[in-house]
Amino acid sequence: MTLRAFSSAPTLWPALLFVALLGLQGCSLLPPALGGPDDKTPDVAGVPDDAPAAFTLDVQAPQDIAEYLTKNLELQRFRRFPGLQARELSRLLGAADANARELLATLGYFSPTLMLEMTETPEAEAPRTIVLHVEPGPQTHIRAVQIEVASPGSEAVEGAAQRGQVEKQWSLKPGQVFTQADWDSAKGQGLRTLRQRRYPTARITSSRAEVDADLHQATLAVDYNSGPAYRFGPLQIQGSERYDSDGARRLARLPTGTLYSEARMLDAQQRLASSGYYDAVFLTLDTEGTDPESAPVTAQVREAKLQKWVFGVGVSTDSGPRLSVDHIYNRLPLLGWRAVSKLQLDRKASLLSTEWTALPDEGGWRWFTGAQAQRETTGSYEVNSARLRAGRSQSGTRIDRSAFLQYDYANNQGPSAPPSSSALTANYSWTGRYFNSPTNPTRGSGLAWELGAGATLTPQRDPFVRAMARWLHFVPLGKVQLEGGTPRDSRLALRAEGGAVLAREGAQIPVTQLFLTGGDTTVRGYGYRQIGARMDNDLLYGGRYLAVASVEWQRPMAVRGNVTDWESTVFVDAGAVADRVGDLTPQVGVGAGVRWRSPVGPLQADLAYGLKAKSLRLHLRLGFNF
Repeated sequence: MTLRAFSSAPTLWPALLFVALLGLQGCSLLPPALGGPDDKTPDVAGVPDDAPAAFTLDVQAPQDIAEYLTKNLELQRFRRFPGLQARELSRLLGAADANARELLATLGYFSPTLMLEMTETPEAEAPRTIVLHVEPGPQTHIRAVQIEVASPGSEAVEGAAQRGQVEKQWSLKPGQVFTQADWDSAKGQGLRTLRQRRYPTARITSSRAEVDADLHQATLAVDYNSGPAYRFGPLQIQGSERYDSDGARRLARLPTGTLYSEARMLDAQQRLASSGYYDAVFLTLDTEGTDPESAPVTAQVREAKLQKWVFGVGVSTDSGPRLSVDHIYNRLPLLGWRAVSKLQLDRKASLLSTEWTALPDEGGWRWFTGAQAQRETTGSYEVNSARLRAGRSQSGTRIDRSAFLQYDYANNQGPSAPPSSSALTANYSWTGRYFNSPTNPTRGSGLAWELGAGATLTPQRDPFVRAMARWLHFVPLGKVQLEGGTPRDSRLALRAEGGAVLAREGAQIPVTQLFLTGGDTTVRGYGYRQIGARMDNDLLYGGRYLAVASVEWQRPMAVRGNVTDWESTVFVDAGAVADRVGDLTPQVGVGAGVRWRSPVGPLQADLAYGLKAKSLRLHLRLGFNF
């Protein structure tokens, strides 16, 4: 038989306003037992998941509403309750009506029509069937929004621009649909706007949503208190025993006396964590009982071991399988410098290197020295090379600089190989990174250049100058916005690279100072460093001039109507190397690929066709580096 439990129509609320008074951080319209809309409603405690169902629930409503109610209705907790009697179930159905209305209110439906039906079946047959018919009615829209931000004392004037951003960036505008999730999100975003800079103790003092169910309109009001503006005080290191605390402060580069910035604190934390001296770092600003004009910052650190061995294996489409062994010594005896030594073997090269670096001074500059010995395939030759380097470097938030002396030696082996040569140069390099993300950039630019001047030492002395520059820029093409998904930027990635070695025609420049290109990060469709200058007998060697350009269209991919962390790309690369500018003949590669935005950077897979090589090549790469 069919038993109709009850039916209810919309409640008439003439001149009655539904007022939701929300707490300091904004509470949900859901009762505490339900949690948030995304919480999965659990079964009654003690009832096994594989227990036979006492009833099945069928929600008849638009798909998104049906899925939401099916997932969150309190009634679902009792679906496997053993021995559930009809009388008990009827009481549960009575509570389900109010529960469904509360859930629908979080989606902006305040005047729904609900009808619950239950079909009884003999115990030996299938379980009872409960059907919930939902006519959601009109969805409530925002009529007006009132935002107030109070600040003490002088902050009423000094922080006005930042406080104005709360209202300017408010996401829940008049005319939009009202939902509990959007309401909470908008309030939370306003709080984050205040707390990200200047006001770490900002809070919501009151908030309310007044809903007129007859007119299907909501009036929103939220009051913030920014609290005082804070400035960074001294950085205090906790947990430091093995390494110098003053060195940690110089590594962090947290600007004492400047206005509080969450981004600056995170940058300082990242610099300490990536320095190699610490396994874990956590920075906090002390806002309890301290002077806001000089609030101490505490860095809780867990120090890394004095020495560490790192073994690695990998594979690259350019150089095949790779084996590496790194040894890290964080405090060399007497010097106190950090030494990183590496042995790397792959199909194309064998490398042994060591680099020693000092802790930075107050200006962020540090001394460094390094040496490496390498055997690699360079063009058509096998080259045994050595390099010594010493100088100073500075790493900033966006800009890196270095000035150094460098000695190069190259012993070339193979038919018609150039003679062995060596050179000494003085060099300066500059790199600026202005991207919106250091690991997965979608906007911004990067520029790097290096200039060196010196002379060859053997087989004879000749002065020369070497210059090189790189550039990368993202051009936005608009957002890809699909229903149910977060919008993502579509963009063009423009890349260019150029280099020149200026010397007399007969000068024997070490091949390590000359140019080759081609491969995963330069001209796809060609092998690693397989584009270079050519001799009359078609042997490949490094050239004095380099030119590379690339255009790549990157577009987010959608699956079932939702934008994902995957992107599709199409690209054109071109590159040339020659000993004279007039001989630069571009070799072009075209192709397409996919990207996955992993936490450590983009995982890239590209299939490219080299027009001159007349072959397809697969290029794989992980991470972003500029």
